[in-house]
Amino acid sequence: MSIPARDQERADALRELLHHHAHQYYVLDAPELPDAEYDKLFRELQALEEKHPELLTPDSPTQRVGGRILEGFAKVRHQVPMLSIRTETDIEASGARNFDARVRRELGLKEGDPPVGYVAELKFDGLAISLRYENGTLVQAATRGDGEIGEDVTQNIQTIGQIPLRLNAGPHPGPLPQAGEGASQGEDSLSRKRERAGVRAIPPVLEVRGEVFMRRADFERLNELQREKIAKGAKNEKTFVNPRNAAAGAVRQLDPAIARQRPLSFYAYGWGQIEGGPAFETHYEVLQALRAWGLPVSERTVQAQGADDLIAYHQAVGRDRDSLPFDIDGVVYKVDSLALQKQLGFVTREPRWAVAHKFPAQEQLTTVESIDIYVGRTGKLTPVARLQPVFVGGVTVTNATLHNEDEARRKDVRVGDTVIVRRAGDVIPEVVSVVAEKRVPGAAQFTMPRICPVCGSAAVREEGEVDYRCTGGLFCGAQRKQAILHFAQRRAMDVEGLGEKLVDQMVEAGVIRTLPDLYRLGLANLVALERMGEKSAQNLLAGLEQSKGTTLPRFLFGLGIRHVGESTARDLARHFGKLDGIMDASVEQLLEVPDVGPIVAESVHAFFQQPHNREVIAQLRACGVHWEEGEPAVRAPKPLAGKTVVLTGTLPTLSRDEAKDMLEAAGAKVAGSVSKKTDYVVAGAEAGSKLDKARELGVAVLDEDGLRTLLAS
Repeated sequence: MSIPARDQERADALRELLHHHAHQYYVLDAPELPDAEYDKLFRELQALEEKHPELLTPDSPTQRVGGRILEGFAKVRHQVPMLSIRTETDIEASGARNFDARVRRELGLKEGDPPVGYVAELKFDGLAISLRYENGTLVQAATRGDGEIGEDVTQNIQTIGQIPLRLNAGPHPGPLPQAGEGASQGEDSLSRKRERAGVRAIPPVLEVRGEVFMRRADFERLNELQREKIAKGAKNEKTFVNPRNAAAGAVRQLDPAIARQRPLSFYAYGWGQIEGGPAFETHYEVLQALRAWGLPVSERTVQAQGADDLIAYHQAVGRDRDSLPFDIDGVVYKVDSLALQKQLGFVTREPRWAVAHKFPAQEQLTTVESIDIYVGRTGKLTPVARLQPVFVGGVTVTNATLHNEDEARRKDVRVGDTVIVRRAGDVIPEVVSVVAEKRVPGAAQFTMPRICPVCGSAAVREEGEVDYRCTGGLFCGAQRKQAILHFAQRRAMDVEGLGEKLVDQMVEAGVIRTLPDLYRLGLANLVALERMGEKSAQNLLAGLEQSKGTTLPRFLFGLGIRHVGESTARDLARHFGKLDGIMDASVEQLLEVPDVGPIVAESVHAFFQQPHNREVIAQLRACGVHWEEGEPAVRAPKPLAGKTVVLTGTLPTLSRDEAKDMLEAAGAKVAGSVSKKTDYVVAGAEAGSKLDKARELGVAVLDEDGLRTLLAS
């Protein structure tokens, strides 16, 4: 079964987008997208891959858990993968019921059967860590990495006082609370009241899984120190965005001395590899043992029975969320019985026996100081509200996305407005609504500019689209890197040796500003770049020289015209024969190309109407980029041009798609409903109301033979 081109292209785009945002979030600690938006894209890709298993690739984000390994740290292969858990998207009480219902269904439990036992715990907003103990001594600490391979951060983790360098074989301070016990008590008060008990033997090999985080008070003190350093003129210093970023940055410091200066905390919540030692029956028992061995386990971790206990826990923690000494973004539910966990198993890279149940996003009031336009790397224009700084969900927020013109107008956000801001993720908040009664008199309605604020090219919004886009793709500074990478890719100009890192470096250094600059590079320009040897530079120059000889379809595709893929580029080249014919074609002439509809025709025409784009093409030709051109295709007459035809029922030998293709090739418009403007209705067996409507309006009705006669005429 073939995969629709639309699904293939969407899956490719989603993979690229998710890889980019995973890199920003996990590797660079500079997230660009809220968690909710990332999760939405991730679920969309999952759905496509489930619909078409052939779309699944080894490098798909659905097959991995986190980000790449940072250069400078040794690699550590996890003996037991550090898997992610799925997120329950329903943030209300029904989220817990949904999870419990799924578990009971998977276990084959019926109404009236005993409730399932769970462990409920906090979902910390920090960095996942695996601690490896051998014979009770900490020998290695590693980040999650991609779930299979992480980063060796042992020296940095050893600076955290809460993490024991050697496990404790003495008596533990007592069991964790049951559901409803200590729901509003402090982190350390309850354990002292518990009955002391014996300790199980420490396994020879024990991998402890947990979260490194920074408490809010420690974060504020750290930022105060940073502000003092900046005030004294210290270079390369900055304040931190939120506790999670500060904690992640500390763990990933190559210099342990710097990590030691940042106060970090740790809680254990699970385990990986265990060799030897005692046998356990429940998840809860293991957590008790970890606590007995000297590892910190949150007092807010409880046992629960069934959905009602989970709901009560979610609500209790939600009430206390703001008073906790650290940030959380939800709670986690896990089936308690290890035997049932094994029975439930895993789906893809996620356990069926656990789920993260998030809280509603937090909200605050602030004022809109201005509305600016951000131009993305693909030319998309996004209105951004610049806000009076406000602290929302552990982050000082200074801007919020308005998404697009329709959304900004729907919410009617204006400069000077008092607005409710929601932290929809780690970094990018959104404006929820306007407090209308506080509006400043005379505040003007927002209107999207019709020119790109970066390059001055026209900004257009295509029919059926919600976004405005800059049309100066070959010229616009915001799109420069994307334009170069697209132009140089294997399916376009096929420039050997020109990858993303090198393009980033050359653009940042100002070596390349537009596409023709690629063909003006000299050996001296290249060897001056960091980590660029003379041999590599010569190879790149040779690849650029070889790419000058190309084909018209490849060149057209490489220009990055919106909606023009490889197939459309071939159709355009075949139809017009020469580039100048395409550049000078009207929208009507472009519509004569097979498979080119109004949206594509408008996009191609708008692209070549931009003087910037024509100038770039002229310079590329002057640099020696060339291809073989031919004569325009003979344009056959279209006997049904201007006619509207409706298909209904089942034809004897033609499928609906075949008949539609034949009609459109003859110039007809195939409509879905019958009206006074319909010229013909082609009716087959079991034709329904459309045939009745045609007879009522006096529209000519044809069978399959009549259709073939009409086409032949």
